[in-house]
Amino acid sequence: MTREHDQVRTYGGWRRSRGIGLLGLGPAATYVLLSGFAVLVLVAAYSIKALLYVAPPAIAAAAAGMVRVGGVPAAQLAVQRLRWWHGTSAGHTSYRADVVLRHTGVLQLPGTLAATELLSAEDGRGGRYGLVRDRHTGYLTATLRVVPVSTWLADTGDADGWVANWGAWLASLGYLPTLRWVTVTVDTAPEPGSTLADQVARTIDPSAPRAALEIMGQLVATAPAAAADVDTRVSITFDPAASPAGPKTVSEAVTETGQTLAGLEAALGSCGLTVLGRARAADIAGIVRTAFDPAVRGEVNRLLASGISPALEEQLNWASAGPAGTEERWDCYQHDSGTSVTYAWREAPRQNVRSDVLARLVAPGPYPKRVSLQYRPFPASAAAGTLDSEVRAAEFRHEYSRRTRRDVTARDIHDHARARQAADEEARGAGVSLLGLYVTVTVTDPAQLPRAAADTEAAAESSKIRLQRLYRSQAAGFTATLPCGVCLPELARRFRH
Repeated sequence: MTREHDQVRTYGGWRRSRGIGLLGLGPAATYVLLSGFAVLVLVAAYSIKALLYVAPPAIAAAAAGMVRVGGVPAAQLAVQRLRWWHGTSAGHTSYRADVVLRHTGVLQLPGTLAATELLSAEDGRGGRYGLVRDRHTGYLTATLRVVPVSTWLADTGDADGWVANWGAWLASLGYLPTLRWVTVTVDTAPEPGSTLADQVARTIDPSAPRAALEIMGQLVATAPAAAADVDTRVSITFDPAASPAGPKTVSEAVTETGQTLAGLEAALGSCGLTVLGRARAADIAGIVRTAFDPAVRGEVNRLLASGISPALEEQLNWASAGPAGTEERWDCYQHDSGTSVTYAWREAPRQNVRSDVLARLVAPGPYPKRVSLQYRPFPASAAAGTLDSEVRAAEFRHEYSRRTRRDVTARDIHDHARARQAADEEARGAGVSLLGLYVTVTVTDPAQLPRAAADTEAAAESSKIRLQRLYRSQAAGFTATLPCGVCLPELARRFRH
């Protein structure tokens, strides 16, 4: 971060993860390329005729690995298309709840959420909170409901302090062996009017003058156009199996997770957030239900506002949270009353940015939208070694260019400087994380999807972020913005900070 006298403080340090490799390839791809070249040399030494048969397919395979389309190797795109064709042919891109119930006897959520279950645990203070458990990995995900303080209404010094405390909080994650990743999500949608309408209906006096009743009715009718429903949450995913205590049962794993969560929850209060508490199981089920069926947002909000009751737990549970049906298309995801498009970031800001850089992207708009930043911290013991290896990789690329008399590009010079900066900041106590960003925008009318997508992409550009639509991975990307502990490192660009 930088600050000069009265200038606004800026922040930076995002850097694309890059190892030692030739021609923009990674270490593994470079090894395969060199091995293939060595094989061709041996074949040529044995028989020129054999080389004529082996060389063309080898050159074609090498070209497919080196040629990039939109930053992705052509070979990887070909594999993705082949897998997509196979999935659509086998019917894996469609989901019908009644068919699942008929074949399995239980309702399961679609796709990557099929292996999850919703637990309810005591928080040690007389209340209960929800945990999403992945039955395959044993991971547990808890969600904290928070309200951020707007930096527009705060003193600049306070905002800078909150950002610094957030950096310290992230750095502390590297010392927790059970923590796997943290996902911060800002969920916004036009206010359906149910909250205000219910409040007015409960408090209005029916005997009031007719003119007053008409004015209140008009205010309730027009308020949704100028209001928004904003929900900010921090979802933390743990791996109980990595705990030194070695919990042997789900109950012991939940207890271990709750103890670790308490300390993280308390420390968040100094990061410009007001922690409202841990999300209940019904809260999590309601979030998932609303995401799949945005038309019921008002009804779900009304149920959650009514408080804990048997009726609430019966209506908002994991079995009822899923959709009646979904259809994944190559560029969008259709689910109940909504159609969604999900993006992952293609390029992080290369320049230093202000603390409010994401303000427009996360700001409420005319369509429901979820913006999720996912932090996967490196263990503190491995962070230094990881960054040192990347510094050496940057120096190797620089030396390779010099010895082969190739001009060093400005981006290579910038990347080298960023690698050194990251290593220096880590030596001074900063944490190291892999970052992913996902954005999901939803419409209830498919005809509005192009406009919603254009608005989202324009907001990202103003935030110095380049987004890329997750073609043929829309269903998986959709779940990454839900509080269910889904991590998709293979879909998002890898950046270190």
